[in-house]
Amino acid sequence: MTPSDPPASLRERKKVRTRQALADTAVTLFGERGFDATPLDELLEAVEVSRRTFFRYYRSKEDVALTAAKELWSVFLEVLDEAEGPRTGPLRDVFRDTLLAALSRMDEDWNRRFRTTLRLTAESPALEGHSLHHCAEVQTEFRRRLDAPDGLELRLLVEFCVAAWRSALDEWLPACEPGELPGHVRRAFAGMDAALHLEA
Repeated sequence: MTPSDPPASLRERKKVRTRQALADTAVTLFGERGFDATPLDELLEAVEVSRRTFFRYYRSKEDVALTAAKELWSVFLEVLDEAEGPRTGPLRDVFRDTLLAALSRMDEDWNRRFRTTLRLTAESPALEGHSLHHCAEVQTEFRRRLDAPDGLELRLLVEFCVAAWRSALDEWLPACEPGELPGHVRRAFAGMDAALHLEA
């Protein structure tokens, strides 16, 4: 991710380092041993933090495992908020362009962690359920921040956009070649109209 201004105080910098160490170690341990097969205590021991400290930063084992995905959608909402003036054009394009802008801010380390996160999620029903819950939260936030009536049409549009994103991920996996995900996103969104007009 594009680095932001570092925290001013030593205490804040230490918090950032601890949170990052938990996320990095989690994706490494879970990637090697499997999410369901790795107890939370193994992560805490590896990072040398207590349960109390862990729960200051993350709500659950699932929460820390999905750090890379949550980073992407956090940046997605930040990009959305950065837009100046009223939005014009199809809202589908707003979603696509915001997603592409968020992806452009992710670095290679994020790509590495995100690839592992996707594989872990596919292998764990608990992690998949947590991921779906977070996805629903992001969809709600996206709709809330738009200058558009929040009715059936908007909810359907957002669902279509999420489906296009997931289709792009399916195309990206399993190779997960660096730099290729944005191209898959563009192709998936470009195919939405044709897909909706397919005939039996």
